[in-house]
Amino acid sequence: MGDPSSTTTSTGPLLQLLANGLKIWVRRQCDAVGELKLELHGSALELFRGRLSGVSLMAKEVIFQGLPLHYAELKSGPLRLNMNLGKSAQAVTLEQSFDLQGTVSITDKDLNQVLLSDPWRWLGDWLAEELIGITPLGGLQINNDTLELQAPVIGQQEPARRRFLIRADQGTVLIRHQDVDLEASLPMDPAIHIEEAVLNGGQLHLKGRASVTP
Repeated sequence: MGDPSSTTTSTGPLLQLLANGLKIWVRRQCDAVGELKLELHGSALELFRGRLSGVSLMAKEVIFQGLPLHYAELKSGPLRLNMNLGKSAQAVTLEQSFDLQGTVSITDKDLNQVLLSDPWRWLGDWLAEELIGITPLGGLQINNDTLELQAPVIGQQEPARRRFLIRADQGTVLIRHQDVDLEASLPMDPAIHIEEAVLNGGQLHLKGRASVTP
């Protein structure tokens, strides 16, 4: 039986084989994947030539490089691939870099947890230093369209609290204080370009594009 958490809308035995191989590849790039759906864009003739027009992916409860993603909906550009039909455990390998665009969502609970633990603690402490002026980061919370950062203060029971608005700016996320002239831009991998950043429903929603190297 197949994995009940993985589905594909592809038809034809060759496309089905490729979809299964791509699922294996996606899961190997992640620490964990809950639900996973794939839709392949292409024809059997393209596959024989080692090409695919693209892939649409929907995934829930993903952990990628230690970062928990509640939801991801992504679409790739054209793919160059190699089908290893005799190796079921590694049926597909991607030969070249490809473009990816789409949206991801992260809950404030997951974001809070990851910024307080390795390997992302450095980013949490950087946020606290840049935006509150003290470290370490004590926690965060998303309230409607605002991000609240907290940091413990020596000798005081209550932590320092600051509220911020966010938006996409120059390919990254700009975090700006709600009331005063204070802001910081998140350090961003040059292969990733953020086009939209929104806080809503206790989640951070990001839309953007990236260049992926297999």
